[in-house]
Amino acid sequence: MIAIVDYGAGNLHSVKNALDFIGAESVVTSSADVIADADKVILPGVGAFGDAMARLNESALTEPVKRAIADGKPFLGICLGLHMLFEESEESAGANGLGVFKGKIVKIPDTGLKIPHMGWNSIDVVKDSRILKGIGDEPYVYFVHSYYIKPEDKEIVSAYTEYGARLAIAVEKDNVFAAQFHPEKSGDIGMTILKNFVSL
Repeated sequence: MIAIVDYGAGNLHSVKNALDFIGAESVVTSSADVIADADKVILPGVGAFGDAMARLNESALTEPVKRAIADGKPFLGICLGLHMLFEESEESAGANGLGVFKGKIVKIPDTGLKIPHMGWNSIDVVKDSRILKGIGDEPYVYFVHSYYIKPEDKEIVSAYTEYGARLAIAVEKDNVFAAQFHPEKSGDIGMTILKNFVSL
């Protein structure tokens, strides 16, 4: 069973629908007990960093999410769910993230391209990834974001994209996987990524 964390903000039902489509058993939940009992956990998210962390804290789900990661459950963060794994974000001064990874979230540099970065873009997979496998040499995935990750440890980055600059957009370390793009909105490529996660 995969627990999709419901903290009142996120693209929950499109993630659930995508998992249903590939035949994976999942539940949208705000229960710490369900998260604890789950085999895998997905943390989706849309909106602002500070608001999302406030809602996660208010829902008393911060510690259950951290515990799931510490216990070694396969964990997938999507979009804002990627950002929340880091310590802080320029988007929301003073708001603390989960701190699973050291680093911060910064605004996409202004190079004349439209921000937010919205739509399909190719990604460059840079490590032997367990979930970004079998997706071809230049896979296109769907993005909606104005901020991106700047991890202290570059070794955790599993993929980049080019959007006026080279942006880190996915991480992978041990049991934790996270992506800036939306696998659930990325067609066959996204379904392959979700199947890879489900099969861990």
